Amino acid sequence: MAFGLVTKNTSQTTTLFTQRLSRNSQKQQISMFRLWRHARAFGALVPKEQLARNLTRLPTLSRSLLINRDGISNESVYGQSCKMSTIGYLRGDNNLECTAGTMNDVKQVIIKKLGIEVGYTPFVSTREHLTQYAPTSLDQLPPRSMQDSFTSAIIPLTTDKILKDKYVGFMGNVRLGRLMEDMDMFAVWVVHKHLLLPNLPEGVALPYTFVTALVDKIDFTDVVPTHDADIRLSGHVSWVGRTSIEIVVWMEQKLHGKWRKLTRALFLMVARDATNTKASLINPLVPANDEEKAIFDGGESRKKRRIQLQKEDLLKTEPNDFEQGLVHELFVKSIDTKSRAFNKRILPPGYVWMEDATMANIVFSHPEDRNAHNKVFGGFLMRNALELSWALAYNFAKRRPKLEHISDISFHHPVDVSSMLNMQAHVIYTDLHYMEIVVLADVYDAMTGQQTTTNSFYYTYSVAERLPSIMPKTYHEAMYYLDGRRKFRYAMGIDTPRNAAAGDEAAKSKL
Repeated sequence: MAFGLVTKNTSQTTTLFTQRLSRNSQKQQISMFRLWRHARAFGALVPKEQLARNLTRLPTLSRSLLINRDGISNESVYGQSCKMSTIGYLRGDNNLECTAGTMNDVKQVIIKKLGIEVGYTPFVSTREHLTQYAPTSLDQLPPRSMQDSFTSAIIPLTTDKILKDKYVGFMGNVRLGRLMEDMDMFAVWVVHKHLLLPNLPEGVALPYTFVTALVDKIDFTDVVPTHDADIRLSGHVSWVGRTSIEIVVWMEQKLHGKWRKLTRALFLMVARDATNTKASLINPLVPANDEEKAIFDGGESRKKRRIQLQKEDLLKTEPNDFEQGLVHELFVKSIDTKSRAFNKRILPPGYVWMEDATMANIVFSHPEDRNAHNKVFGGFLMRNALELSWALAYNFAKRRPKLEHISDISFHHPVDVSSMLNMQAHVIYTDLHYMEIVVLADVYDAMTGQQTTTNSFYYTYSVAERLPSIMPKTYHEAMYYLDGRRKFRYAMGIDTPRNAAAGDEAAKSKL
C-alpha cells in the first residue's frame, strides 16, 4: 500500500499522500501515520502540520502512542504536554515532558501487551500457545534504531497525593529504593518499544518473557530528589545481541521549572520465550547515525568488560600478586608479632572487624510484589536491598550517608512469590570517607534450613568525615575485602579490568 503512493516525482507523491490523508476516517489514522513514514523515506515532503491536524481526532490513548521522531506535538493520557525528540534529547532538552504518560500507564500497557490476567492466582495461566509466534530466525525481525525505542514517563508526585506517600521518606526526601523499582519496570517498557514482530497477529500477546540479568554501574548526582516535584524517566535501547538487550535509563526531577538529572542506569535484560524455558531472538539494533554508533560501540565495550570480569572473578582465579600482598599486610597488622603466634588476633587502632560491620533483615514477599510472570519483581528486591544498605551505612558511619554509586546488581535465580528472603549487608571495604557495601539476598527454606543466594548488590556511600578501615578475620572475609576494593575502584573510575594490574602497581608504589 505504501509503495503504491510513491512515484518518481516527489511533489506528486506529496500531493497524493496529502489527499489520501485528508479524506481518511478516524479508524484509519494509525495506518496512515505509518504510511506517511514510508512516504517520507522515499522523499515525500508531507507537512507535519497537515499530519498533526489529521491526528487530532484520534482517541487520547492512541495519540499518546503516535509521538514520532519528527517533533509532532501530542497529548498524553493525562493531558501532559508531550513532544518527541531525537536521542540528542538525552543530553538535556527541557522541552520534552513525557511520551508514555505516567508510570502507572506504562504498567497497564505492559500487562496488556503480555496478556497477563489481572488478579493474583497461584496457578499461572499457560502461555505455551504463544511459542508458535516466537521468531525462529533473525530474518523474521526487522532491524530497529535507538530512536524507535526512545520513550519517557512521569511519576506525578505533584498531583497524586496517595502516590506521594509511597515515595516520601521520613526526612521529606524521596526514597531511592522506590525509584529503583520504577527504573526496573521502565527498562522493560523500553524493551517493548524496541520489539517489532510483523508476523504477530493483532490481539495476540507478545511471545516473550523478559528477565533482568544485571544492572550495571549507576552514578548519582548531587541533586537530592524531593517529594513535591514530578520525576521523569526516559531511555532507549543502547545495545542488542541475539537474545540480550541493554537499556540506558535516565531519571530527572523538575526543580524550579527545569529538569535536573538525578541518575543514569544501564540494565541488561535477557529475552526468553513465553514459557521462560529457553532464550528467544529479538530485533537487531542498527545505529541510524554517528551518535547512535558511538552509543552502540559503548555497549560492545561493556560486553567485553563483563566477559573480562568473569575471567577475573575471585571465585575462579586467585588474587593477583598485589592483592595477595595486601591480604598478608592486613594479617600482619592484626597479630602480635612479638608473641610469634598466629592464633591471637588483635584489632589495630582505626580499624573495625568486618564481622562487626553487618546488618540483616528478613523480608517476606507477597503477591503484590510479583512481576508479570508470578515471580518476585526485581525492583522489589532492589528497593529492599538499597534501604538495608543505607541503614547499615548510617549505623556504621554514625551520620547520614550519601549514595554515590551502585557498582553492580546481579540476578542469579528467580525468586518465587511467598519466599522468605534473608538479606545480609556487610561493609567490606573503606577508603578515606567512602565505604563499599554488599547486600546478599538468600532464599531461606524454613523446612531444611538451606539458603540459596539469588541476588547480590554493591553500593558505594560517602560521608563528610574519614571512616575507620575494615579488617577481615578469615580468608573468606579477605576475599570479600578484595572484591569490595575492586568494585569501589571501578565505581570511582580508578580501574578497569584491563588496567587494574597497573593501578595496583601504582598503589603499591605509594605504600
